[in-house]
Amino acid sequence: MIRPHALRAVAALALAAFPLSAFPLRAQQAAAVASTAPIIAIKAGRLIDPATGTVALNQIILVQNRHFLAVGPSVAIPKDAQVIDLSLLTVLPGLVDAHNHLALTYKDVPERNSYYITTILDDTPLRAIQAVSNGIQMLSSGFTIVRDMGNNGKYADIALRRGIEQGLVPGPTIIPSGLIISGMGGQFSPNPEMAFDRKIVYPEYLEADTPDEIVKAVRQNALVGARVIKICVDCKLWGYSTDEIKLVIREAAKAGLKVEGHVQSVAGAHRAVDAGIWSIAHDNGMNDTIHKIMAEKRIFRAGTETPLSLVGHTTEARYAQTVLMLRNAWENKVPITFSTDADYYVPGKTRGEVAIEFVETWKAARIPAPDILRAMTTTGYEVSETTTTRGPIKPGMWADLIAVPGNPLQSIDALRNVKFVLKNGMVFKKDGVMTPEAFFNGGPVNGVNAR
Repeated sequence: MIRPHALRAVAALALAAFPLSAFPLRAQQAAAVASTAPIIAIKAGRLIDPATGTVALNQIILVQNRHFLAVGPSVAIPKDAQVIDLSLLTVLPGLVDAHNHLALTYKDVPERNSYYITTILDDTPLRAIQAVSNGIQMLSSGFTIVRDMGNNGKYADIALRRGIEQGLVPGPTIIPSGLIISGMGGQFSPNPEMAFDRKIVYPEYLEADTPDEIVKAVRQNALVGARVIKICVDCKLWGYSTDEIKLVIREAAKAGLKVEGHVQSVAGAHRAVDAGIWSIAHDNGMNDTIHKIMAEKRIFRAGTETPLSLVGHTTEARYAQTVLMLRNAWENKVPITFSTDADYYVPGKTRGEVAIEFVETWKAARIPAPDILRAMTTTGYEVSETTTTRGPIKPGMWADLIAVPGNPLQSIDALRNVKFVLKNGMVFKKDGVMTPEAFFNGGPVNGVNAR
């Protein structure tokens, strides 16, 4: 037991070593160090602003202390700056996948593409390693922000976010949901022994069937570091009522979090939009009426529009409906995001290449390239809530950008060939080759951020 006089002695020693008057000076010193930090000067042949769909030629982008310092055609390049010449490329902000599962990789062998079996075979530590690998693959394909929406074992998604933020591994900015909150069983249909005795549903879902359980589930995810809350609106026939969804939204708001709903029926979609949910995942419950309500309330659509070219992951009939509803959402001016639900292995493709393949559905829906790019960037920043900190290439923002040889405003397929990636002001990929050495550290260089 430490006695009061001992505590006072320790406090006196601390004040002597670190007097309060020293802290303003230390802040000034930190600012001085930041102002003298090395500068990177990027020569951009073409610079795209996805929000306006415009191109500026021959721009200079200055980066200092991991943030954009200046952008423009007449920006002077300091004599000691590190110059990166992208004058033959098109430079644009990083891409956003608004719905992915980096710590889930189901496959044909051995589980025959059943992710229920995958969750039994792959433990959380292995899935965390998969998440690191998949995150690196996503970043290589130009995705600098990923909303990781559950199905990550016991919080492997939040471990990934922390590892990236602490500078231990490279990867996109992760917006994790933690465990998906659902009624009993989640998306699984386990037998009684599995459901009630051995809890094979766990840890994929937080089962919450009563108001008290719902509140506790939201608080649990917020406690361990979720950045968004995800619920199963109608994974079972009973699902969540409009009032129960409103309860989730209210409780999440106390922690400053928004709510995404997994929806697979029109009735579930109606309950979700009536409750005023932030975003809806998947397009099973979408129709023209729902889209009009979403547009009016500005509810984001993360439709996860699987392309037919990813053989075995959709059917021709399902794909036709997906294309039809994506087109309808665009016509109704719903805030549509680029979201993939990519959680499986496709032989010969990285996770990033699987994700970018989803542009095929958008092309089939006859959505103009500038609008596809806006969904992959500007609307992605909005649904991720990063618009004031990360995304647009503007002074003061975190320095994330990519570069491609073509012009994605003319052909969205230009995004299939990402040659350069800058993440947090550090070069991750150059001349089409990943150079991630600077991202790997033996300890947390950006501070320990547990929540």
